[in-house]
This record gives sequence, C-alpha cells and structure tokens, in this order.
Amino acid sequence: MNKRLVAGLALVALAAVAGVIVQRTSAPRPTIRPADGPASRALGTAAVKPATPAAPAAPSEDSDAAPAHRPIPEDLPTFTLNDRDGIPRELSHWKGHPLIVNFWATWCGPCREEIPLLKTLRNQRANDRLEIVGIAIDSKDDVLKYAREIGIDYPILIGEQEGYAAAESFGVSLVLPFSVFADRRGRILTLKVGELHANEAEFILDRVRDVDANRLKLAAARQQIADKLRDFAVERGRQAASTG
Repeated sequence: MNKRLVAGLALVALAAVAGVIVQRTSAPRPTIRPADGPASRALGTAAVKPATPAAPAAPSEDSDAAPAHRPIPEDLPTFTLNDRDGIPRELSHWKGHPLIVNFWATWCGPCREEIPLLKTLRNQRANDRLEIVGIAIDSKDDVLKYAREIGIDYPILIGEQEGYAAAESFGVSLVLPFSVFADRRGRILTLKVGELHANEAEFILDRVRDVDANRLKLAAARQQIADKLRDFAVERGRQAASTG
C-alpha cells in the first residue's frame, strides 16, 4: 500500500463523526453504545473496537490514544452477501459504476439519518451512473420491513455475522455507519466513518467524477478528499462548540 493512501485514507477512516460501536454477539441484535470518547477524539478519531483478541486493544473512553484500525485496501474487496430476495450477490456485480458502499443497520440512529441523503445522491447523480449499495448488518426481517417503510430504492445486501466480516474487509471493525467511495474501476478514493453529510458527499463525488473522466489523478483526489473532510470536521466541531 502506498504512503499517500496510508496518510490520506487512514486519516479519513479515523475522522470525527458520531458513529456507533457494535459489540459482536450471538444475539439477534448487537449491543451498541455511542462512540463518545474525549472531546479531542471527537475531532480526530472515531473509536473502532478490535474484532479479535489478537488485534491491538482499543483505547478506553478516558484515553486520548488513537484507536486500533486496520489498513484500508486500495480496491474494493470481494465478498458475497444475499440481496433482499435472498439471491447471493458479489460486490463486484456493480463494478463499472462509481459506488458508495454504505454499511448500516436499522437500530443505528446515524445510519437512519443519512439514508434520505443517499437516496437523493443516487437520483441527482444518475447521469454519472452512481450506484449506492447498502450493506445491512442486521436481520433480514428488520431490514426488509424498514426498507419498505422508508422506501429505500437502491440495492441492499444483508448479513449479520457475514456483514461483520464484510466490514472488516475494508479495515473497519464494528463501527457504524461508514461509507466507502470508489470509482468505476473499483479503486477506493476514501472511507468516511460516521454519518455522511451532504457537503462531504458532494465534494467526494465531484472528485470521483474527475478521476473517472481522467481529469484528476487518483492520488491527488485521495489527498484532496482527506484534506477537505478534515476541514469539514473541524468546522462542525466549531459550530457544535458555539451552540453547545
């Protein structure tokens, strides 16, 4: 993995956003708690719990140390999950489209908040052939019911334990929501942890469009995105502090 990808994508993967930590269990619904670490973490990192005992331990809520995380892959990983009809689908099925791969669950508040934005982006970027693929780490019955209620019109893949494994293939362990942006060749431009905001999505997708049109080099796009998302996070922190 090149140094620019490590410096750019790893920074974005740890960017500040109100995510939800998920504790893997055998129960139908995982135990969750807000990622509410110290204020310094709110702007610089998102808490990520290790998936196995062999991984480095995540910091306590009183620690300012960076959380454990795995490298983000250069390209979209390969995995297969069932769609709404129970048909196995490989993520590579959507190669050839610019993609947002969004990991979510029905019981995750920030996940629910960003779904209207995802629907809007898919509609507004139809000329770019943008596709959204939602990866629901949840029970099939809950996902289908919720998707019908709010009218999710983009593809959904569903998996509980399999969904955890899919998330980990992106270098993210048990934190929701997160969104992966990739170009038409399946190359990852960035990974955003926490609720996606409209200004972030528009900036990233404009860079994806430029990469697909050969107007911008991949490495430059990754760096621009990392820098801009950091600026957005800092600005949201300032706004929150001024109104708090």
